[in-house]
Amino acid sequence: MSQSNRYTDNFKAINREIVYPLDEAVKLIKSSSPVKFDETIDLSINLGIDPRHADQIVRGTVSMPNGTGKDVTILVLAKGDAVDKATAAGADYVGSDEFLEKIKSGWTDVDVIVATPEMMPELGKHGRVLGPRGLMPNPKTGTVTNDVEKAVKEIKSGKIEFKVEKNGIVHAGVAKMSFEEDKITQNITTFIDAIKKAKPSGVKGIYMKKVTVSSTMGPGLKVDHEKI
Repeated sequence: MSQSNRYTDNFKAINREIVYPLDEAVKLIKSSSPVKFDETIDLSINLGIDPRHADQIVRGTVSMPNGTGKDVTILVLAKGDAVDKATAAGADYVGSDEFLEKIKSGWTDVDVIVATPEMMPELGKHGRVLGPRGLMPNPKTGTVTNDVEKAVKEIKSGKIEFKVEKNGIVHAGVAKMSFEEDKITQNITTFIDAIKKAKPSGVKGIYMKKVTVSSTMGPGLKVDHEKI
């Protein structure tokens, strides 16, 4: 089956006007015509906020109860004992000055950077490279810490960071198509709960407008988030 035919078949199996219960949406996605790789289950959440205002920024971290199925590449910038601890915890790259030089040259071939506080003054100089890629460590998300061992283990086991985009949407890959239905549902529920808890106090009106779930190559299904 060609990719275009597969997408058309999957599209016909859903009703774009219906708001599906979460378990039904997951079942439909799981029953769609498969592709040759393990697709990611993606969430898109439209929020009734204006991210141009600092008091309406929605960001944070959440640990997926069943992991994300993604192999996350982590760089830890540290010195001394923290180097051995980060390595033992499973960090893919660990070091200090040598990686600062690589970043200065434009290297960003990692998913997450964890740094000890002592490394931040130098790392901060590379904000133009790291910022647009979402790689700058932040104390609020636990990626600036002296406990690098804990940070690496949490990220490797399924802790993900979220931040609302300028158009008021939060995107996240929360599971893989190969996961069992109940595990996908648990991860989605956990993520939506985290977004609800991150609601800024100054937001008026409807906070969570629309939740859409999809697979990498499949159409999006609207989900009834009010019953989650």
